[in-house]
Amino acid sequence: MDPKSLFSLSGHLEVLSKDGDPLEVLQQTVHFEYFRGWLVEGLGYSDGAKGGRPPFNPVLMFKALSLQAQHNLPDAQMEFMIRDCLSWLRFLGLSLGDRTPDENTIRHFRNR
Repeated sequence: MDPKSLFSLSGHLEVLSKDGDPLEVLQQTVHFEYFRGWLVEGLGYSDGAKGGRPPFNPVLMFKALSLQAQHNLPDAQMEFMIRDCLSWLRFLGLSLGDRTPDENTIRHFRNR
């Protein structure tokens, strides 16, 4: 990756913050980690002993469903927005190039 692009991304995120990114305000206002225990217990997450692909972080998925409800998006559009919008990636704790939830994962998590 071009080093200039890393600085450009960082600078772009700084401008979003300076302009008052509402997701940063939400992140500072709501302590989402508070819900982790309930999410893990309620969703029946395993300890990983059986193997398989590890599930997405339940707090990340909870935050994604919050965004989806706030913007009234179908699952396919939600998948796109997570990959497309830098402020959403940052809010979810993801970086460019990270694996992101697809529409089936979002639907499955919501149904659970």
